[in-house]
Amino acid sequence: MVLDGGMGTMIQSYKLEEEDYRGSRFADWPCDLKGNNDLLVLSKPAVIREIHDAYLAAGADILETNTFNATSIAMSDYQMESLSAEINFEAARLARACADVWTAKTPDRPRYVAGVLGPTNRTCSISPDVNDPAYRNVTFNQLVEAYRESTRALVEGGSDIIMIETVFDTLNAKAAIYAVQTEMEALGVALPLMISGTITDASGRTLSGQTTEAFYNSLRHAEPLSFGLNCALGPDELRQYVAELSRIAEGYVTAHPNAGLPQCLWRIRSGCGSDGAADW
Repeated sequence: MVLDGGMGTMIQSYKLEEEDYRGSRFADWPCDLKGNNDLLVLSKPAVIREIHDAYLAAGADILETNTFNATSIAMSDYQMESLSAEINFEAARLARACADVWTAKTPDRPRYVAGVLGPTNRTCSISPDVNDPAYRNVTFNQLVEAYRESTRALVEGGSDIIMIETVFDTLNAKAAIYAVQTEMEALGVALPLMISGTITDASGRTLSGQTTEAFYNSLRHAEPLSFGLNCALGPDELRQYVAELSRIAEGYVTAHPNAGLPQCLWRIRSGCGSDGAADW
């Protein structure tokens, strides 16, 4: 089956400005909102709908909700923790509506909605302060609480699957798994679970230091429908790790790489030119 592709890069192609992110509802919000892509399901839903439709037209079987950063933890960057549940619900509802339209066109080929739980912008395993290795800016229980709230909204919005993706810290993922299982039990539902980690660089390890095999073995107890890798590396670089995963995985394997590691050229400052301007 075919997963859709990147949401952020598609949003970038629309060249949205601050006022687009704000819309009328958030015109007076006290901080900048440009870059809060998840908010667009509320302030610019037509854009997200167009992107979903474009992926469905290209052959996608599974739509991912536009909720990569929609946990209350990640939303705190925009002072929007209180909107987390609403954003998750509306994102799932929007994707559900698009998927249903395309399923109606070809009933023999149903389209599915994967409610996305992203990694958050914090790590439970690594200190953000190099001078204090024991310090953490988030706890396991805080992650569970945030993931439970998002999971409930994604389920109620119409998701067929819950997808924990771009896992760079296995402890974060364990919190997400526990949250999903606990919340689904409370709701009386049993949706399939997909898990996808990210190899952060050519070292072949996650940010929290695990190899592909170690990462898989740490989370296999969740018995997900599929286990895979996404983001960070392009298809050529990611291939060897997907092959390793397919060797050991007991279920389905997914792979959704990006376009590859960015190629950056940095020029070092060398002084000032004759016009007095700094030369970088």
